[in-house]
Amino acid sequence: MGRRGTDVSTHSIGRRIPAALIGLGLAAVLGLTGCSSGSDATATTNANTSARPAGGADGVALAPAKLTTQPTAGATDVAPGDPVKVSVVDGEIQNVSLTNPDGKQVAGQIAADKHSWTATEPLGYGKTYTFSGSATGTDGKPAALSGSFTTVTPKRQISASLNVGDGQTYGIAMPIALTFSSKVTDKAAVEHALTVETTPKTEGSWAWLSDTQVHWRPKEYFQAGTTVKIAAHVYGVKMGDGTYGKSDITSSFSIGRSQIVKGDTRTHRMQVIRDGQQIADYPVSYGLDSDPGRVTHSGIHVTMEKYTIKSMSNPRYGYTDVNVPWAVRISNNGEFIHGLAGTVSVQGKANVSHGCLNLSPANAKVYFDGVLTGDPVEIVGSTQQLGPEDGDYADWTYSWADWTKMSALNR
Repeated sequence: MGRRGTDVSTHSIGRRIPAALIGLGLAAVLGLTGCSSGSDATATTNANTSARPAGGADGVALAPAKLTTQPTAGATDVAPGDPVKVSVVDGEIQNVSLTNPDGKQVAGQIAADKHSWTATEPLGYGKTYTFSGSATGTDGKPAALSGSFTTVTPKRQISASLNVGDGQTYGIAMPIALTFSSKVTDKAAVEHALTVETTPKTEGSWAWLSDTQVHWRPKEYFQAGTTVKIAAHVYGVKMGDGTYGKSDITSSFSIGRSQIVKGDTRTHRMQVIRDGQQIADYPVSYGLDSDPGRVTHSGIHVTMEKYTIKSMSNPRYGYTDVNVPWAVRISNNGEFIHGLAGTVSVQGKANVSHGCLNLSPANAKVYFDGVLTGDPVEIVGSTQQLGPEDGDYADWTYSWADWTKMSALNR
C-alpha cells in the first residue's frame, strides 16, 4: 500500500520549571563530618561543594535550550523517506508542528524523555515544510523552533510489485520476488528498506538477480506452517540517478504442508514426499537424454503455476498447439510435469519427452490436485544442470555462499 506525506497532529506536553538552587546542609556549614575530623574532612567537604554545577538542582546545570532539526533549516532536495527529527539539548520539548504548504500538519511523536520529536509519516515530493514549536531550557526560559526545508522533485518514480499475495499459501521452496518498474542503481539503499519477518524465525537473504529484480529465499526450505510478512518501505527512497520509490508494498502469506518431488531420470520414476512420508511413486518419461535440447535438467526446480489444459508448441521439433492435461510448470525453460497418454507405454522405462515429465493423465491429475506454487521438484541423473538462465525461480540453483554474495549489503 502506498504512503503519502501530508498530515496530522501536534503534541503538547506540560512545562516543567527546574527547582531552585539547594543550599548546603547544616552539617557542611558547621564543618561537622561525623567521626572524621581535621584537615582531611574539610578538604572532602570543599571538593564536594565545588563539584556541584552552579545554579542547578539535582546536578542539572542551568542553560538555555539548544534546538536542532533534521533536515537542517534551508535544506533542499530532501528525500521524503529520510528521517525528520527535532532534538533539544539542555531542555525539554514542549510542542512541535511541521506543516506542508497547505498548512496541514505532519504526524509526529515526542519521545518519552522530551528530548526529541520524530515525524511518523513520510513527506510528499517537491514540497516545502515549515517547523514551529518551542522548548524550555534548564534555565526555565522558552526557546522558539523555526526553519523550513524542501523535498526533492524526482526525475522519475519507480514502482514495485511482489510475486506473493496476501493470505495465500505456498510451498516450502517459495522465493519472494520484488520487481521494479525501472533500473535500480542504489541497490543497497533499497535493500535497507526491505524487511522479512517469519514465524518461526527463518534464516534468509536478499539477492539481486538483475537491475530490476531482487529475491529473498531461506537458507534451507521453509518449515511447514511458517508465516511470512514482507514489507518494502521504498516510498521516498533514493534509488539512484534522480529516481525515487513511488509507494510502499507489503504482503503476508503462509507456508503450507511440506511436499518435495524427487525424480531420477535414470530410474524413470518420480516420488512425492509429503511431510516426510512418501505418498506416491509414479512411472515417468523424462526428456530424451541423447539430445541436449530435450533433456530434463537436473537441479532444484520450483513449481510456478498450473493449468488444467496447456497448449504446447516447439517448432524446432516440429509440433505446435499440442494440448496436454494437468500441466504444472517447474521452470521457464519449457519444463512441466503433465499428463500425456501417448507416452504411457514407455513411462517408467525410457525417456522420450522434450524436457517435460510425462505422467499418465490419471497420475498427473492426482499430482496436480495436491500441488502448491513454491513446491520443490528435485531432479537428478541427467546430463544437463538447471541454472539461473532457466527461469524466474532459479533461486535454488545457487549455493548459499553464492546467494548471499549477491546481496547489495555484502558487496
